Amino acid sequence: MQTLNVDLAVIGAGSAGLSAAAGAAQFGLSVVLYEKGKMGGDCLNYGCVPSKALLSAAKAAASVREAEKYGISAGPPKTDWQKVKAHIQSAIETIAPVDSQERFEGLGVTVIREAARFEDDKTLVSDSTRTIARRIVVATGSRALVPPIEGLSEVPYLTNETIFDLPELPEHLIILGAGPIGMEMAQAFTRLGSKVTVVEKDLALGRADPHHASIAIEALKEEGVTLLEGHKAVHISSKGQNIHVSTERQDGSPTSVIEGSHLLVALGRRAVLDGLELNKGNVDHDDTGIQVGDTLRSKSNGRVWALGDIAGREQFTHVAGWHASVFSRRAFFKQFTKATSLPIPAVTYTSPEVAQLGMTEAEATECYGADAISAPTFPFSENDRAIAEGKTLGEAKLIVRKGKLLGASIVGEGAGDIIQLVSVAMSNGLDVKDLTNFISPYPTRAEVAKRAANAHFTDIIFGKNAKRLVGLLQRIP
Repeated sequence: MQTLNVDLAVIGAGSAGLSAAAGAAQFGLSVVLYEKGKMGGDCLNYGCVPSKALLSAAKAAASVREAEKYGISAGPPKTDWQKVKAHIQSAIETIAPVDSQERFEGLGVTVIREAARFEDDKTLVSDSTRTIARRIVVATGSRALVPPIEGLSEVPYLTNETIFDLPELPEHLIILGAGPIGMEMAQAFTRLGSKVTVVEKDLALGRADPHHASIAIEALKEEGVTLLEGHKAVHISSKGQNIHVSTERQDGSPTSVIEGSHLLVALGRRAVLDGLELNKGNVDHDDTGIQVGDTLRSKSNGRVWALGDIAGREQFTHVAGWHASVFSRRAFFKQFTKATSLPIPAVTYTSPEVAQLGMTEAEATECYGADAISAPTFPFSENDRAIAEGKTLGEAKLIVRKGKLLGASIVGEGAGDIIQLVSVAMSNGLDVKDLTNFISPYPTRAEVAKRAANAHFTDIIFGKNAKRLVGLLQRIP
């Protein structure tokens, strides 16, 4: 077995692991990167990239259906599932070279395509290699959570790792879970021609602003998605080629049996810990991941850092990339950056999109009281670009306290892009007034953020005191 002594060893070639490895190598440090699966991790191969490629195909189908309202004649869209899959694969293959083994070896990283595990607090071993490292990054990510629902293990079910490889378009797709993944897939497959039923024991898009979530949910229902909120799947079975899902309400009363052709489990994700032998490395952990503080450093082994989903925090690709930045800043430049240093945006890529940043109105109210905050809004229906394009569904909302931005929620076309204006402002300590002090090109959707900020000052600018002041000033020649 070959023994290596390096500055950094990384387990996992997803977003966090690749960013940490690339940064260290470009600083001239010796790096070993372990990956037992595909380079690029979940995001490239089973998550963000294929799902957004699928959504783009579904959006094209929706555009055909909507064409008549713009004066364009078109027949009902027909889905060629094999070509849709080819589009998805093309997107993956186009991005893959950036995450490839060849690229990272070109940067000077030693890439070992094997599973790694801890031998002691500073040593990793695989089938062919032992690596003694000054620092160790664990970035193994997460996988779909499969709960112990009675009968689930006895039927063929799908997760994000398998749904994009289906040989045929589902006739009736049952989805367990109405979070971002579940709702995105529900709309995509409905637009492509599948019947879709979503089962959710609580509320759909429960982490989003309730009003904004309801706008998106109603849009999906209008397109044909069947949503069963307050329904818990309690038993699953198969009959012939079909799958039966029995549900009950929260009070335990039975509801219905849903029969479909395919079943997708989208009930959250769980950190990948198996096979790492963390105990041998003196790395404390629980079911959510490795126990770390805001520095992302292991609480029990200072050599070890956990980045991305395994750090037990927000499970987003952009968070994994941010974690790699936090690691590099702290480990190599001794800066005091923390995982909590910047607000984390989240976007559900349905149509309309739902984007969230910082506190929701409910969270801010609970924290500071209703009288201490304001929540100015501006509707897309009054935005000229949205009107011109016939996409007026949506609203921008800011959460403000004493002039400071606490958060934002935007629902509507392009919400994920628009909320970045607020993200820049909050990340750099700007006030709500700073969102009013720039020239927004006309006509653009992003102006809704500026107009929501303007709404915060309406009473001040046009109130009685302002009128008196203007009246006095007019007397000055």
